[in-house]
Amino acid sequence: MRRAPRLVSTLVLIGVGLGGGHAAAGGGGQAPVPVQLVSITDFHGYLKPPSPADGGTIAGPDGKPQVVGGAAYLATHLKTIRAGHRNSIMFADGDSFAGWPFEVDAHGDEPTIETLNALGVEFSSVGNHELDVSKSFLVDHMTKGKCFGTPGVDSCFKDSTGRRFHGADFDFQTANIVDKKGRPIVAPYTIRWVSDHGRSFPVGFIGLTVPDAPVGSTSYQPDLKALDPTESANRAAAELTRRGVKAIVLNMHEGGTDASPTYDNCVNPTGPAIELARKVTPQIDAIVTGHWHSAFNCSIPDPAGNPRPVVEAANHGRLISEINLQLDRRTGEVLRDLTTSTNHAVTRDVTPDPKLQKIVDYWSAAGERKYAEPVATVTGDFTRTANAVGESTMADLAADVHLWTARSFGKTDLGLIAAKPATGSTALRGDLLVANSNKPGDADGRVLLGESWEAYGYGNPVLTVSLTGAELDSVLEQQWQTQPNGTVKFAPLAASKNVRYSFDASRPVGDRVDPKDVLIDGVALDPAKTYRVAALAYTVIGADGYTAFKSYYTDPVRTDTDHETFASYLRAHKTITPAPRDRVTQKG
Repeated sequence: MRRAPRLVSTLVLIGVGLGGGHAAAGGGGQAPVPVQLVSITDFHGYLKPPSPADGGTIAGPDGKPQVVGGAAYLATHLKTIRAGHRNSIMFADGDSFAGWPFEVDAHGDEPTIETLNALGVEFSSVGNHELDVSKSFLVDHMTKGKCFGTPGVDSCFKDSTGRRFHGADFDFQTANIVDKKGRPIVAPYTIRWVSDHGRSFPVGFIGLTVPDAPVGSTSYQPDLKALDPTESANRAAAELTRRGVKAIVLNMHEGGTDASPTYDNCVNPTGPAIELARKVTPQIDAIVTGHWHSAFNCSIPDPAGNPRPVVEAANHGRLISEINLQLDRRTGEVLRDLTTSTNHAVTRDVTPDPKLQKIVDYWSAAGERKYAEPVATVTGDFTRTANAVGESTMADLAADVHLWTARSFGKTDLGLIAAKPATGSTALRGDLLVANSNKPGDADGRVLLGESWEAYGYGNPVLTVSLTGAELDSVLEQQWQTQPNGTVKFAPLAASKNVRYSFDASRPVGDRVDPKDVLIDGVALDPAKTYRVAALAYTVIGADGYTAFKSYYTDPVRTDTDHETFASYLRAHKTITPAPRDRVTQKG
């Protein structure tokens, strides 16, 4: 693969000239010390090459799509890019695990850690998805290899070498996520030393996490809080400087985008990462971003007016970002005018790395075995087909699951799910049918683990929150939303089996549900009473379009994630039968 220093041409696109006030050659006319930074972001456990629907292509330099991705191809490209670089540092920018592929999720994201270890990742920032389970899951299990539950069933699976999971061979950093007492959950930064002609030079890397991670949709962790990212980065940079580190990189899991259709350019960049890049201290010499799954190679002036590279490498192992720093041999500072950056496509026109291909094949086969595990029997079809009032057997089942799992964590009055969200994604992704799917291990009436995973969920936790009866009524009223063109959009909510309610569609929007017509365990909704309601975090924070939820909820308790809780429900109930669609009725 041709490696071109793209930073200079990028500057032409955004109208910024290079120059940081450093001599081009560095220390007394001696050649500078080269340091190669190689990074990936938002890998999300995509060991296998992603499909076109999951971003398996990317627009190349000529605008034509290139087929990209896959851990074994990624490994080959990394070896090519790093060849001949003595001072080469490989790292990740967060959201590496909390994988969306079934074979990864079904094995507790451990396959991703084995893959990252084999790729040579040296450290990573904490992405929001690194917090999808818990702080302990990140710190104790994924980093240190501590088992939970039953080894081989819940965690600590054997890897492709037959060795039990031992955790990451690298550490995680974040400078802005702390616990409620203000204590860091991991180190804010790491220092790597590079050498040249008998001298050693430190390079500091500050981790930063998207600030909505503590209350974000999937990472929802109410026991954590986020500090201001700019202040956190500046504080860490000042500390590194006091320790004698002159070359500093911000490894920031927060993103942006640009108007360029290709991956190695920069046109009118925007977004929180870009704004932060314009504000953080000039002590930081380069910025690596992620989270938005965007692809750009920019140069953004720091507050002193000196350009520095700001890059993002898309997602799912489709791109590799390369930044080549040049250090002043005398001071160890970065010579900005000699620094270059490039984004490389992970094309599939190379020979896949045999070691990584073995890992991919091993976990793919393990995933197939997991997929075929039976979890329950159904006596009738659970489908997303809705009746006239928006009720479906699949949505009703999911609402029952929410109530069931939440009650195992404490008092819960009812469960809700967005059967057809007003906005955003739906957790109801498939049906559970009696008919044999003809997949390995299936039979009429049998529900396989993989089928349950495909039918419901997108890696979102179930929350139990408090709402008054009046506030809950406001949520139910938002099932009807007036659109800009004057039409009314119906976004039905499914309720758990202990709930019955009716509505009057002839009434004005906002006044279609009478609290006395809402029965919970046979008792009418009391506007003054506080109820504990179980729903997906995505719904609670308003991402489904029910803004009343976000406005009113209090006292959140995080339970299990959707895929896992659904499988647990099916295993516990063993045989399930579709309930009559009679929980919601229409007046008139």
